[in-house]
Parts: sequence; structure tokens; C-alpha cells
Amino acid sequence: MKISIIISSYNKNNYLEKCIKSCLSQNYKNLEIILYDNNSTDGSDLILNKYSSNIIIKKKEKISEYSAVNQIDLLKNAFSICTGEIICLLDADDYFEDDKLINLNKIFSKNTLNNVVFDTPKILSNKNFYKFNNKKKFSKYIWPTIFPTSSISVKREFLKTFFDNTRVGMYPFIEVDFRINCLARMIDHKFLIIEDGSTVYRKVPDGIMSNIKKFSYKWWKKRLEAHYFINDIYNKNKIIYKKNYDFYLTKIIVYLLNKIIK
Repeated sequence: MKISIIISSYNKNNYLEKCIKSCLSQNYKNLEIILYDNNSTDGSDLILNKYSSNIIIKKKEKISEYSAVNQIDLLKNAFSICTGEIICLLDADDYFEDDKLINLNKIFSKNTLNNVVFDTPKILSNKNFYKFNNKKKFSKYIWPTIFPTSSISVKREFLKTFFDNTRVGMYPFIEVDFRINCLARMIDHKFLIIEDGSTVYRKVPDGIMSNIKKFSYKWWKKRLEAHYFINDIYNKNKIIYKKNYDFYLTKIIVYLLNKIIK
């Protein structure tokens, strides 16, 4: 089966070439690579021009002040022109090991009922590798541990349905990885988690999450948006969502912080 790798990028010059090379060096050859860039200003063009004959490169203006919204917009546009039966999402500051696609082809071919595969990544931080911790959550009404975007591979129809039902500007703090994790693992239930290690997830200072300090106003606001997002997808699928104490605590804190800020 054909596999598409779709990459979203903005000012990832320091990591971009490693990302692209990791896609081009895949042992599996029935693939296409599509990179959408938000008109980077950090010299990324030098790298993109270097590989313009090897991969499909598109550019698009940002549509929002929110990074999560721009990322979803880029991936949606990339999806609209890709042709693979399986789509691998990839952030431009991460990269794949050479056997990622050949392993995915075997997994999807063997497990035909599954729509999404999450491969447990290796975390690269300050030149050291760490194990990704998939924590067990205490309630089925709280979101699961979120596998990062670059660890998500999906069937075409699942991603089409996702984008068809996603209002890009709604829940502007909520990234694509959170949304797909919740939909696949809390609603669809047709997913696999594999201990693969063929994705390298970089912890970088300019990542989407890096700009939100834990327990800051934005952190709490994002947490409340996460609750509202889950409530929304439960309602759309006619499933009762039981709001737990975390929801009410988060709502109270956001309300109080709002009053202080104003």
C-alpha cells in the first residue's frame, strides 16, 4: 500500500534537513513526502530548495496567531493533495528511523480493522534519549496520555472524516495530536499502540507546547478547552460525558484568573 508522509513546518531550520533525510532514507519505497511550510523566515528555504526535486513542497500563509490552528491548517492542506492509503504525520523538528514505514505497512496489513497506529517514540532532549511514558489515567472521562503528532499514523478514511468534522479555528489551543488521540482512543476504539521506537520526538525550546508554562493562565485555559473539546466529541457521538472534579476545578481557576487579569 502507498504511504504518505505529511510534514508541517515553520521556522524549523535547525532540524528540517534531518527530518527530510529520515523520510528519504526509508526502507519502504511506495511512499510520497509532502511538506507544507508557513512561509518560514529562518532560512528554511535553503534546505527546502535543496530537496525540492525529491519531495513535494508547498507554502502557505499563517491563518491564526495560534500555532495549533496553523499546524492543523497545514496538515489539512497537505492531506488534500496526498494520495496514500496510510498517512504518517510528522513535525519538522522530529524524524523517523529507517524502518518506520516498512513496519507500519506490516502492522496495517495484518490489523485491517484498526484506523490508527500510535508508535511509542524515543524522546530526544539535550542529546540524550528517554523513554516515552504512557501513563494510565484514573478515569475514562479524562484524556489519555497524548502520543505526539509524529507518532500518529492513520488510514486515509479516518483522517478524511477527522478533517471534514474539524473546524480549524475552534479550540485554538488544542493541537492535532490531542484531537486524534482522543477521537481514536475514547470514541473510535480502533487503534493500536506499539512499542516501536521508530519515531524520534525532539523536545525543543520553540515547540508548540514550549511557550505555555505549566499552571499559567494559558495552561489552565488550554486545559479547559480540552474538557470542552472532549465534551463536544462525546455529544456528537451521542455518548454521555461525565464532567469530573478536574473539569469544575479548571473552570473555577480560569474564571478567577480571568477576573485578576481584567
